[in-house]
Amino acid sequence: MTVTLDDAERRILRVIQEDAGLPIAAIAEQVGLSPSPCWRRIDRLEKLGVIRQRVTLLDRRQVGLNAHIFAQVKLNAHGRSHLDEFADAIRAFPEVLECYVLMGSVDFLMRIVAQDIEAYERFFFDKLSRVPGVQEVVSTVALSEIKSTTVLPV
Repeated sequence: MTVTLDDAERRILRVIQEDAGLPIAAIAEQVGLSPSPCWRRIDRLEKLGVIRQRVTLLDRRQVGLNAHIFAQVKLNAHGRSHLDEFADAIRAFPEVLECYVLMGSVDFLMRIVAQDIEAYERFFFDKLSRVPGVQEVVSTVALSEIKSTTVLPV
């Protein structure tokens, strides 16, 4: 279900996507509202689920996660009948930041971080390749980052 947003709400969302830690007064000033109506709009957007959560984004390299890997996973026929079990296993791996179900020649695309390639190798052999139903994993190491954002174009 799509939520109808007015211009003020779109301005609020643009501002808080850049810095969710701003005080309400600062957000209100940037979007041209007084603090109370601004707070009510933010509260509404949270209750509607437009704002899912407020987080702090870390620089993965600064915390020692230097390897950034994209893995394409193909399940065997038996594995496809247990997608929920596969999904639960993947959700339990903190190394997996994102996982998407795909249509096409592979079943899943995952974004994974690790301390280094050796740490990814351990994750691959000790965890990922042992998930029931995994037939094939094709891993691609990202060499550099051109763009990375969480900001949606609202």
